[in-house]
Amino acid sequence: MRMTRREAVLGLAGLGLAGCGGAATAPAPAVARTEWRATPNPGFDAWLEGFGGRAAAQGIDFATIQSALRGAGYLPKVVERDRNQTEFSRSLEDYLAIAASDDRVAMGRDKLRRHAVTLAAVESRYGVEARVVTAVWGLESYYGTRMGDAPVISALATLAYDGRRGEFFEKQLVAALKIIQSGDISPAAMTGSWAGAMGHTQFIPTSYLAYAVDFTGDGRRDIWSADPTDALASTAAYLQRFGWRRGQPWGLEVALPAGFGAGLTGRSRRQNVGNWSALGVRPAAGGTLPDHGPAAVLAPAGVTGPAFLVFRNFDVILRYNNAESYGIGIGHLSDRIAGGGPIRGRFPPDAYGLTIDERRQLQARLTAAGFDTGGTDGVIGPQTRAAIAAYQQSVGLPATGDPSQALLRRLG
Repeated sequence: MRMTRREAVLGLAGLGLAGCGGAATAPAPAVARTEWRATPNPGFDAWLEGFGGRAAAQGIDFATIQSALRGAGYLPKVVERDRNQTEFSRSLEDYLAIAASDDRVAMGRDKLRRHAVTLAAVESRYGVEARVVTAVWGLESYYGTRMGDAPVISALATLAYDGRRGEFFEKQLVAALKIIQSGDISPAAMTGSWAGAMGHTQFIPTSYLAYAVDFTGDGRRDIWSADPTDALASTAAYLQRFGWRRGQPWGLEVALPAGFGAGLTGRSRRQNVGNWSALGVRPAAGGTLPDHGPAAVLAPAGVTGPAFLVFRNFDVILRYNNAESYGIGIGHLSDRIAGGGPIRGRFPPDAYGLTIDERRQLQARLTAAGFDTGGTDGVIGPQTRAAIAAYQQSVGLPATGDPSQALLRRLG
């Protein structure tokens, strides 16, 4: 899912994060959306007719083409989503505040207990630890509560017709038809994200064809149902395929010595653990560095912020989503689900000069003043900005929506 997932879904990694903009609260119950209503489009209809012939040439039978495409329609909201994706990058601090929020960790621990038998069987078969599979589930769809309700065939057909990434989405559409043809799912039941990611752990169709498994033995690779067994096993099968090593960590938080790698941001060159020890790199929790082969130091916020020593399994996580924040998010969430504690290092203040504790105070004070921020996770998302702007307007200040130390003091 490396390039294709990144190409298909931009912004936050996974639907499990997609709804978070002010606070990482527990998910609301799923509701049917009207935004996926199709609208007449003669150009789309003509394209769909031509695509039917191309699909047949790739082995899709007439019955599948008829059943899947006759109900397909042009979805303007899908095009709107695709064209209006905001190209931004959250700081790792904000990302982890959402990815490993108290709610997500608590729910993950509950899921680990509830599905212990299934997860143990999956771990035994594929060699991927239960906590890691659970973390992927939590980050991708908030443990199955945010799997998406867009009609996948219509969404993929719309994006393939739209043409901006037509070749990619037409390939996904053909793969989706192959899934239907195999009997794993009906066209009507094939739902997912607006960009075609599906199920508990958000497989795109080509990845589903290559890696999804029927772990329950019922003859279907069902990643959509209330029972997450096939989805969890498919995720483990995927990670195993790309070299996951059971019993080895993804990485660990480390403390860097003074003056280490001046100016380092991002990932260092890989070298053996003995070299890192000689350079003064130590586990943040104390003790000595474990040796799991060549490792690299990651310092996403620079050498004064939290740093991590990452091993081979970290690179395997990146095959699921090739973003280092995602890799750290999965690794850290898996550690928290297994009982580990928060990140020990302190991130530097943000662009507004506020630490995450100060941002939480700001949210709490705004909410207490009657301007709801949607929670106090310290992430300045759209709801927090709206609350700031409303407060600023109420006291005669320019309604910028920007946080600041002065605003925090004024609310104090």
